[in-house]
Amino acid sequence: MASVGLAAWRSCFIGGQATASFGHYHNLSAPTLKSQRVPWRFPVCRQKTSFSFLNRPDLPKLAYKRLNGKSPGVIFIPGYISNMNGTKALAIEEFCKSLGHAYIRFDYSGVGNSEGNLEECTVGKWRKDILSIIDDIAVGPQILVGSSLGGWLMLHAAIARPEKVMALVGVATAADTLVTRFNQLPVEVKKEAELKGTWTLPSKYHEDGVHHIRYSFIQEAAHHCLLHSPIPVNCPVRLLHGLKDDVVPWHTSMQVADRVLSTDVDVILRKDSDHRMKEKADLQLLTYTIDDLIDKLSTIVN
Repeated sequence: MASVGLAAWRSCFIGGQATASFGHYHNLSAPTLKSQRVPWRFPVCRQKTSFSFLNRPDLPKLAYKRLNGKSPGVIFIPGYISNMNGTKALAIEEFCKSLGHAYIRFDYSGVGNSEGNLEECTVGKWRKDILSIIDDIAVGPQILVGSSLGGWLMLHAAIARPEKVMALVGVATAADTLVTRFNQLPVEVKKEAELKGTWTLPSKYHEDGVHHIRYSFIQEAAHHCLLHSPIPVNCPVRLLHGLKDDVVPWHTSMQVADRVLSTDVDVILRKDSDHRMKEKADLQLLTYTIDDLIDKLSTIVN
């Protein structure tokens, strides 16, 4: 994928982490890697928790788990076909619980415990899912944390609900990535995918070693691409990405930083992290980043 504005940034590696800075952005140092409010450690194990359903007229019911607490609240947006019980979602929940802040995690329609047919799901439908959570479940201002595809969708949510979305944290943000990768394929491969109705690509994250994506899903996703023009997001944005990500190029986070209108943008690159960013050091960086934003926003919303 072609990079945008890379000549304007510089990076320095500190403890396996690179902080990328753009000359026309401010506040680009890495977040302070500490939380002074409460001691907190990752849980060794978790008990099973119940979840609720959001009923929506003419739309599938969405399964979600909510913690009540202080503002700003935090909403976790999963990756492609990921559910609300992933490592990052649960780590953030424990962190928000320790701070007493509100938190929501949920399953997309057609995924996990939510209703719906996965074969009928699209980026547009999952965008509606997120807006339903923001409109009908979340109370007050929110920090959105999007993983992979969820990072793409969090940008759409911030555009659609600027009055409620106060900050964004992207983890391996996959803005436009699926469409971009498909468009870069040889003509004969794209034609084969169109005829078969499925694009098959290798993936080490699936047991059979390949991943099947509906051609119709890709075609619909093309209507939601954002990197071709300025992205009207003006809130603080934090983008975390692993340099060893072999699914979403780390350059994509640089492109997002270049496209958003906000001037409060941090891009943090982890030298040894892969796409999932779920190792202990990755999770610590993620929660510290959220903590830093809560500190920043609490003076505004409380």
